[in-house]
Amino acid sequence: MSVFVKFETPKELSDKAYSLAEIARDGGKIKKGTNEVTKAVERGDAAIVIMATDVSPPEILAHIPALCEERNVVYVYVPSKAELGNAIGLEKPTASIAIVDVGKGKPICDEIAQAVKALKN
Repeated sequence: MSVFVKFETPKELSDKAYSLAEIARDGGKIKKGTNEVTKAVERGDAAIVIMATDVSPPEILAHIPALCEERNVVYVYVPSKAELGNAIGLEKPTASIAIVDVGKGKPICDEIAQAVKALKN
């Protein structure tokens, strides 16, 4: 069993992730909440997964990075579940989202994917 370590996401990258979530909210398609995110990744529907680091207990999201790695889905962490919820138009915090259709956010999604690959290497 491999252990996935949460890499420290630079502020610039997490800001891009929030922006991508806002763009996808307006013109794309989003799955929100850990169960929906898990299903989207398992089905191969997720273009990118965004998870909040301030989730308690952290075990709620523990399986998602391994699943993303297995399915070659890019994932990134952001600092705030409240801000992630706001980015997709919710008044409630959300622990994770899967963007199924990035809409006009494709260039930002590609930038995030490149940056994440660089961070992991």
